[in-house]
Amino acid sequence: MKLATVGTSWITDSFIEAAKKSGRLTFEGAYSRSEEKARAFTEKHKGEKWFVSLEDLASDSDIDVVYVASPNGMHGRQAEILLNGGKHVICEKPIFANLKEFKSAFKRAEEKNVFLFEAIRNIQTPVFKRLKKELPKAGRIRSALLHLIQYSSRYDKFLTGEVANVFSPKFAGGALEDLGVYPLSAAVALFGAPDDAAYYPVKLSTGVDGSGTLILKYDGFVCTILCSKIAHSQSPSEIHGEKGTFMINSSSNISRLEWMDSHTRKVESIDSDETENDMVYEIEHFANIIENRDIDEYRRLKKLSSEVVRIMENVRKQNGIIFPNDEK
Repeated sequence: MKLATVGTSWITDSFIEAAKKSGRLTFEGAYSRSEEKARAFTEKHKGEKWFVSLEDLASDSDIDVVYVASPNGMHGRQAEILLNGGKHVICEKPIFANLKEFKSAFKRAEEKNVFLFEAIRNIQTPVFKRLKKELPKAGRIRSALLHLIQYSSRYDKFLTGEVANVFSPKFAGGALEDLGVYPLSAAVALFGAPDDAAYYPVKLSTGVDGSGTLILKYDGFVCTILCSKIAHSQSPSEIHGEKGTFMINSSSNISRLEWMDSHTRKVESIDSDETENDMVYEIEHFANIIENRDIDEYRRLKKLSSEVVRIMENVRKQNGIIFPNDEK
């Protein structure tokens, strides 16, 4: 299948390299509002076409799949245009800012008989899938601590008065949307939808959260999610059961899984993956769904993304974090 991209940042570079590695998608061209950027990015990755109009991209019969990696707040409008053109769309996390955009886009995808995916790569890695399979080994879950705390160099600029998209409500920014979506998606994929959720943000002057603590309440345990773009941590995430503890290296790039028995305290390695670019796993999974018309798996992923969007929208609104997309 032939691929086009929206966005010219490092994450789009990584996606294209993963697509090449997978052998499932062939890069054809890129879109940017700047023709100079679109052309340079396309030539950099040895594509054949560049676009300065999303409508032109959507109507190009040579393109099968479009990867959207624009600022969060632009996903909804751009996905609608591409879906209208009959393109399969892979939208970078978080897929949409709210359920209104989510429902509208998935309805359009159904009408056009195409697929729409959220590129949340952590739940597609072999190590995560091993964790899900091994989870009963822990016995009854009693607590979980999943976090993604990564200091952003853009915060340095923010402190001098320069507001990047990730710290702007206009572009649906903030720590929960940008980073918290990873551990939240992992929690929902592992434990299902929580009975209740509450968020305690550290809000910045723009009104979005620079960091925060998300509490997910389940029957018998609480999952605590920490996310931050204004601090840093190298600590692993943990899932605590009565029989033992699972430890993963990161909530975003899940590549190492360890187990500690509650009685012996012995730590052993369960699984590991040295793949440098874990986007290859989500690309292979999405390609399989498209080529095999695997509707059951497609609906499972859709339900997971829907629950994550619902939780994030509810808890941020409870804290007065409002995006322009919410008011349209």
